[in-house]
Amino acid sequence: MKILIIRFSSIGDIVLTTPVIRCCAQQIKNAEIHFVCKASFKSTLEHNPYIHKLITFDKDINEVIPALKKESYDIIIDLHNNLRSRRLKLALGIKSLSFDKLNIKKLLAVVLKNKNLLPDIHIVQRYLQTVSSLGVKDDGKGLDYFISEKDNVDLSTIHPELNKGYIALVVGGSYYTKKIPVNKLIEICNNSKLPLVLLGGKEDSSIAEQVVSKCKNAINICGNYSLNQSAFIIQHSSFVITSDTGLMHIASAFGKKIYSLWGNTIPEFGMYPYKPGEGSKILEVKNLKCRPCSKLGYGKCPKGHFKCMNEIDVGLVGSS
Repeated sequence: MKILIIRFSSIGDIVLTTPVIRCCAQQIKNAEIHFVCKASFKSTLEHNPYIHKLITFDKDINEVIPALKKESYDIIIDLHNNLRSRRLKLALGIKSLSFDKLNIKKLLAVVLKNKNLLPDIHIVQRYLQTVSSLGVKDDGKGLDYFISEKDNVDLSTIHPELNKGYIALVVGGSYYTKKIPVNKLIEICNNSKLPLVLLGGKEDSSIAEQVVSKCKNAINICGNYSLNQSAFIIQHSSFVITSDTGLMHIASAFGKKIYSLWGNTIPEFGMYPYKPGEGSKILEVKNLKCRPCSKLGYGKCPKGHFKCMNEIDVGLVGSS
């Protein structure tokens, strides 16, 4: 069976599809798995051995529709289910299975501030439900993330003491209201016995520098390494401290102990760490009347106080 899986973006969402990729490849007889995503997220899957062909586009899905038509797929598994994926399915005109995004329930949870409206099930399980009619079942092995030897990092070039142990602290994030505030980052670092490697993109470097100026044990590498090199650094850390980010899901794929801090989003949306390491903790301010304020995030706190992050007790974060 020749299968096309659709998930265009983003890092975390794509990593969360990896159990579907693996289970389809291993459980469907003679399965040939193709996957289509945006080119900017190619590195998340480029070394995945269960994918026979990775198809990417830069700006518009029309870039690859002619090539996809030539593949003669037996079925499409749409794990994105938006206007672009529907346009692709219409263009190919073959049988498809589509993921239920629960957008209405999520919207109601945001508007009514009622997390009980959401099903108590992780998004990975809902992804797998999408392919259950194909006889595919959860193998219980969790998420996958594959990197190559070229992504290995000599940790001693970051700091000569890192081989003795360090914490990966993710300062980046897709939205301001998902990121750990500077004051909390500083508090986390000052409470730690181990050095902390600060991870993020170039755009996060100025925030990381503020932390480094106040903390002798913090090391800013934001923007210095590729996504897969950052994954290597996470894989070899003692544990990971992060907000709701793509790197959180990569850490889960490596079975790392994770302290995840939750701002405007809530774990009940179903995207909390999936099968992380033993001792992992979710830290959040419960029963905050303004939370969740969005299923995604904002460039600033709509209320101006950012209590969802500022009132988290980071003393609960492990120090060593």
